Amino acid sequence: MRYKLTFVVGLALGYVLGTRAGRERYEQLKKSARQVAQNPAVRNTAETAAQQGRQFAGKAYHVVGEKVGDRVPESVAQRVRSLRERNANGTGEDDWGTSNT
Repeated sequence: MRYKLTFVVGLALGYVLGTRAGRERYEQLKKSARQVAQNPAVRNTAETAAQQGRQFAGKAYHVVGEKVGDRVPESVAQRVRSLRERNANGTGEDDWGTSNT
């Protein structure tokens, strides 16, 4: 879903930058994009997808943790511990600059 949205945004941006339709067409596209983004159905779908992604990531984390166990290199284990501590302290942000909410 995220990649599809990124593709659509990139496509729209490329069209806007590449077109010679002028300011009027740009304003029309901007208004349409704003209407889509403010649509409650779109917002609910995006939030549902985000929640499902977090749930699947949590499940995968536990499954991988059980299967891998102590076979993880110490450098990786140390990095995971530091991330857990940081998240436990309530920063709520990962290395990618996105929030975990």
